[in-house]
Amino acid sequence: MKSSDKPSKSSKSTAQTTPKLILRQHAEQQYAEELQELAKADTRPKPPNWKLSPWAVSTYLLGGKLANGLEITPKYIGQRRLIEVAIATLATDRALLLLGVPGTAKTWVAEHLAAAISGSSTLLVQGTAGTGEEAIRYGWNYARLLAEGPSPEALVLSPVMRAMQEGQIARIEELTRIPADVQDALITILSEKVLPIPELNSEIQATRGFNLIATANDRDKGVHELSSALKRRFNTVVLPVPESIDEEVEIVSQRVAALGQALEIPAEAPALEKIRQVVTVFRELRQGESLDGKLKLKRPSGTLSTAEAISVLNNSLSLAAHFGSGELSEEDLAASLVGAVIKDPVQDALVWREYLETVTRERKGWQDLYQACRELV
Repeated sequence: MKSSDKPSKSSKSTAQTTPKLILRQHAEQQYAEELQELAKADTRPKPPNWKLSPWAVSTYLLGGKLANGLEITPKYIGQRRLIEVAIATLATDRALLLLGVPGTAKTWVAEHLAAAISGSSTLLVQGTAGTGEEAIRYGWNYARLLAEGPSPEALVLSPVMRAMQEGQIARIEELTRIPADVQDALITILSEKVLPIPELNSEIQATRGFNLIATANDRDKGVHELSSALKRRFNTVVLPVPESIDEEVEIVSQRVAALGQALEIPAEAPALEKIRQVVTVFRELRQGESLDGKLKLKRPSGTLSTAEAISVLNNSLSLAAHFGSGELSEEDLAASLVGAVIKDPVQDALVWREYLETVTRERKGWQDLYQACRELV
């Protein structure tokens, strides 16, 4: 073997990357122990090619305690019935569309559903304005295509085609970001469970267990509405924003703790009081009124979702760890809040100042946060 053919040090180090060094593990990696224990305890009937029964999948997502004492952490905090409907849909021949405003855990739920059902969440198509039909159907290895002509060996399988062959769950993120003519490539796949390959005069028939989870929201610019024909192939489950402030605080607390541990941020976990402050600010600005309903407020241009509240707290923890005392302060929170709320430097700045003067300034126990925010705007 020539010296140039030897694997480089960098390729060796890439292959030997340990799980600890991975920035973000897939759901099936991060929660491997829970999935294994659920599989051992699962005695209920499973649909074809499912790793777990629908009951075990719901326990994995919603949390619970196994007979051996293992506590399954909830991945989704919200209405149980929504998750049950989603799981039941995937056990039929209809695809699942998770719909909701940005930050309502659509991607999170889709990933964990695929991990629990198929044991893998990696068969993913990320929808963008530039997503082509080959990302959903198949592509070609053009070097082989030119040398040999169309052949099965020259095919480049899409994640959806692989899911059909292997009887697994495929995911399509931001379906409404994909151009309408590309979206319609799904119609035959979802209705006939077949992917035609006219160049080879053949087709791929879906193996039992195949299904598709798509996510979409209608708040982003550049949205392409689904055709009526495609909508009929999906069962739609709308994931709402958290119903109560206590529910949202619980979600944010859980995710901030998990992300802080994964990112190894050297800062103390934020006090519940500070998490509640951030969640309160987001809920009031998002709803356009104070929590007690006494004050009407202007809304900023951003969505101020639960996911963004999690990001604000993680960013604040990073500031505290690397440029502060290691304990989350009002100054750290204020710096992150301003960046999250003020997306439009003119309109949102006015909304934020008005909120500070009419709500934050008068609220008991919020004076330090008010002062820290006022210094930045």
